[in-house]
Amino acid sequence: MGGEDAAPVITSPAFAGKRWGVLGLARTGRAVAAALAASGGEVWAWDDGEAARAAYDGTLVDLNTADLTGLAGIVVSPGVPHSAPIFAAAARHGVPVIGDTELFALSQPAARIVGITGTNGKSTTTALVHHLCVTAGIPAAMGGNIGLPIMAQDPLPAGGVWVLELSSYQLEITHSLACDVAILTNITPDHLERHGSMAAYAGAKARLFAMQKPGSTAIVGKAAQAAWHVATGPVIAIEDVALPSPQSDWPALKGPHNLENARAAIAAARALGIADDVIARGLASYQALAHRMEPVGEKRGLLWVNDSKATNADSTAPALTAYPRLHWIAGGRPKLDAAGKADLSAILPHLGNVAGAWLIGEAAPMFAEQLAGHVPVTQSGTLAQAIADVLAVARPGEVVLFSPAAASFDQYRDFEDRGAAFRAAVAAL
Repeated sequence: MGGEDAAPVITSPAFAGKRWGVLGLARTGRAVAAALAASGGEVWAWDDGEAARAAYDGTLVDLNTADLTGLAGIVVSPGVPHSAPIFAAAARHGVPVIGDTELFALSQPAARIVGITGTNGKSTTTALVHHLCVTAGIPAAMGGNIGLPIMAQDPLPAGGVWVLELSSYQLEITHSLACDVAILTNITPDHLERHGSMAAYAGAKARLFAMQKPGSTAIVGKAAQAAWHVATGPVIAIEDVALPSPQSDWPALKGPHNLENARAAIAAARALGIADDVIARGLASYQALAHRMEPVGEKRGLLWVNDSKATNADSTAPALTAYPRLHWIAGGRPKLDAAGKADLSAILPHLGNVAGAWLIGEAAPMFAEQLAGHVPVTQSGTLAQAIADVLAVARPGEVVLFSPAAASFDQYRDFEDRGAAFRAAVAAL
């Protein structure tokens, strides 16, 4: 692997002369394998998919059956559950199982790092912190659960800042990431099928603070107090952060949820030494991420907004207050509570601006039952039909918000595929 045209990777002499396992050869796994090889490490790689193995040009070893004795570590995708056989096999051989975030931490012990986790808002907060750094002239890069795989990026110069979005899955297998600034946006029930309980889920998030060095800054939403007790330095409450300029000056950061995301990013920027006038300029120039309250055009006299990333009720709820009158398209594969119900209770208090709900996918009957009596409801079934149904009743000057409050996997590959379908449908009007 490598050559004159090889993609950039982060390397470290700490990886040299050691044998490493890499399980999973999608984009992140390939980046990890390339970084380890470029660092002088020996790589045993494996993927259960035949196509992924065929596309890999390094050494293939079935880590599920191999003798793992002597491996320095096995790097797995965050999506690999702890019930997977590789965890038990590695434990028998005394081999640590880590993710690419841990590998990054081992390679960059002196780096300046802002780490962001939370159930909702972490992508926007991550992108905004990165944008504020760039606005201030600070070399910065985004990674983790956003953008390029972290090990496939160019190293930053001294004084640069790594801004990392981190999921609970990633944090579970990370041990050495000492963030100068750690942010927990919020915690609401999610991924309980993986973690088993809300306490375990919150505990995975809290690891971000437990890994900090004494005196580092923690920024936490008041509703996420369960993680505060592990903070090693000053704790800033997101809701108490003063604004350098009014939210009305930030065109891409509408709604109460984006106000909270912005407060977290402002606190992080101040902790990095960025002046308020620079922060205000960055807030005003920030452009929304794709699929996160993303205006995708004005067609037929209506503003169309793509919020496909909103995959649960807590994420959708504040989006419904961002515009004075809107038509809401929602649904997909519902996220069910312990009773097997799709719980929209977080949304019900936020329906005052909603002219009607247009429901699609597997969630449509469940959502319709809960929304009945609160807003007019139409079970459209598909996104195309929902758009047609909205056009039949919407008035010029109103907003069409696609904020599903559900996963995408019943009709689409992922939320990005779903958002792209919405964008394409709007473009075709």
